[in-house]
Amino acid sequence: QMWEEAIALGKELAEQYENEMFDYEQLSELLRKQAQFYENIVKVIRPKPDYFAVGYYGQGFPTFIRNKVFIYRGKEYERREDFEARLLTQFPNAEKMKTTSPPGDDIKNSSGQYIQCFTVKPKLDLPSKFHRPVSEQIVSFYRVNEVQRFEYSRPVRKGEKNPDNEFANMWIERTIYVTAYKLPGILRWFEVKSVFMVEISPLENAIETMQLTNDKINNMVQQHLNDPNLPINPLSMLLNGIVDPAVMGGFTNYEKAFFTEKYMHEHPEDHDKIEKLKDLIAWQIPFLAEGIRIHGEKVTEALRPFHERMEACFRQLKDKVEKQYGVRSVPSSLDDRRGSRPRSMVRSFTMPSSSRPLSVASVSSISSDSTPSRPGSDGFVLEPLLPKKMHSRSQDKLDKDDLDKDKKEKKKEKRNSKHQEIFDKEFKSTDISLQQSEAVILSETISPLRPQRPKSQVINVISSERRFSVSPSPPSSQLTPPPITPRTKLSFSIQSNLELNGMSSPDIPDVPPPLPLKGSMADYGNLMESQDLISPATSPPAHQRVSP
Repeated sequence: QMWEEAIALGKELAEQYENEMFDYEQLSELLRKQAQFYENIVKVIRPKPDYFAVGYYGQGFPTFIRNKVFIYRGKEYERREDFEARLLTQFPNAEKMKTTSPPGDDIKNSSGQYIQCFTVKPKLDLPSKFHRPVSEQIVSFYRVNEVQRFEYSRPVRKGEKNPDNEFANMWIERTIYVTAYKLPGILRWFEVKSVFMVEISPLENAIETMQLTNDKINNMVQQHLNDPNLPINPLSMLLNGIVDPAVMGGFTNYEKAFFTEKYMHEHPEDHDKIEKLKDLIAWQIPFLAEGIRIHGEKVTEALRPFHERMEACFRQLKDKVEKQYGVRSVPSSLDDRRGSRPRSMVRSFTMPSSSRPLSVASVSSISSDSTPSRPGSDGFVLEPLLPKKMHSRSQDKLDKDDLDKDKKEKKKEKRNSKHQEIFDKEFKSTDISLQQSEAVILSETISPLRPQRPKSQVINVISSERRFSVSPSPPSSQLTPPPITPRTKLSFSIQSNLELNGMSSPDIPDVPPPLPLKGSMADYGNLMESQDLISPATSPPAHQRVSP
């Protein structure tokens, strides 16, 4: 599920497919995969594994892990107890340490085996390309991946203990671990190369806590805006824990510890930090308002009393905060997201005209001679006239065909030369193709929803009309065409056309006379398999003979 890494490798492959190998089929498949990866990043919720710091102390361990600390990446949903049990099975004689502080030299130099294991938090290290705020669904990957620094915080009390407010003297001792390589890598664990420690004052700890709380509210609000089907229980627990003072106390403890005259007088250097904490408290109100609004839209009737109590507590909190720390407005990103549909549901419904499906009216208007028009326009009204026009044209052609047949019967008696036979055969084949084309026109008139006739047939019909147009007047001797020089390949082309049209010699109503004498076998060597052309010396069948 590390789709970000897959996308980076896919871009390298795409460069090769597009500019080096010119394999566009592989490129298209790769780009489809990348598109799915991007969609998964936004929509699929991935589990966040935990990281564990493991120290092997004592002379009983092998030298490559002796007195060293490693950071391990746990499995999905693996708890620390399960990880420790899995770790101790490899070293059954090792003893588990109870503390998280670094051990002394007595343990490091002992002959035994001591294992120290505790959970560490990875520190986010965003790539430089994220120079502006982005969605939490995108950033969440980098919170647990491509990380090299890890931290572990231990609370430390300094000074006198205050029973009324424990935040006043709660210091944080934070240990930073830096690994040799980023995790995850070729291994699920890497050695820690450097360790350093910092101390966080109580006021700085309060600022960090408020910032994390605001980010958590904002991230959960964005998740619910992106996906309305998310369960409401985590949002209910988060909002109630902040709004209801009886649960966690809210920021009232911070006010008692740091917003007093005594603290300001003792720590004048913390004035800017106190103002920052007040600003974070004021910013929490618009985030809570947005969360409660979403909670009110999705709450069930069974939880309606719980929501009403939470709203009452929030109104009191809002009046108090806005009175003391000012009013903050909701960020523009939340406003924009509120009014729009979820990003996963937004699709463009505009398609180019070439890819839109055509309606019946559009297909009919396009297939006609007139230009496509809207229903109700002049071009659309003329469409019913088209079949009549086509029918009359085809009827005239059929009348002409009848006259042509009469003339051809009389011409057969006058044929004495081979040139005239060749011409008659050519004329007859053209007439057959013309009749077939006219049959297509009539079928198109009867059923206008059939597909358009190919342009090649239209061109053939028009050219045939121009080339072999016959006058309806009685035949005369002037219609006899001039002699044509025979071509060696002519008979082959005519036979190929007949076979391509799906017609054999028995299907033709008027069969042409036999072929002329061959000059050589090369002329008709490819047609010896046809049943029509047996041999030039063989006479035609009895029913096909023409009396002189």
